[in-house]
Amino acid sequence: MTRFVVAGTDTNVGKTVFSAALAGALDAFYWKPVQSGLDGETDTMTVARFSGLAAAKLLPEAYRLTTPASPHLAARIDGVTIDVDRLAPPDGAPLVVETAGGVMTPLTEEVSTIDLLARWRLPVILCARTTLGTINHSLLSLEALRRREIPIVGVVFIGEENQDTQRIIAKLSGVRALGRLPFVSPLTAETLAATFAAHFHRADFDGVG
Repeated sequence: MTRFVVAGTDTNVGKTVFSAALAGALDAFYWKPVQSGLDGETDTMTVARFSGLAAAKLLPEAYRLTTPASPHLAARIDGVTIDVDRLAPPDGAPLVVETAGGVMTPLTEEVSTIDLLARWRLPVILCARTTLGTINHSLLSLEALRRREIPIVGVVFIGEENQDTQRIIAKLSGVRALGRLPFVSPLTAETLAATFAAHFHRADFDGVG
């Protein structure tokens, strides 16, 4: 049963591209429970383009919200009430679930993403930038996950290599660094798959969850 949650230290960190790479490598089902922002390509559409997955592996979102904002605000603007009981991971494995925003992003006025992760108890892969500020964001996110006893697979770094930053995050957190996904250009399903294979060990993701 290989089932993961891919979360981020904040928004636009690159977790959708990483999710596409991981889901493609595992031939997994992909699910984005809450999509905020429908003007342009959604995250599920992005994963469809870059993962190479069959359409049947791309599961529909529970909520599709118009405004590119935190789900609690986007839902309020749309006049939608998010029922967190609808946000249960679907059956099927392997499965890659991608969260909206960072781990503390509010889904409603009462429930944040991390509350949902604590309910699910699925192992989390945290995506972190390699740029300035990532040490603080990464360590705080990992501490929040640990305080709630949410299982953590490891950290994936995204961006240009920054060896000392990557090293100190792994050392201070005690969490395994799974690898780094560099910027891929041109970005296609083929180049992403090749880059993932070159920078990650498939065995690190087998049989987890």
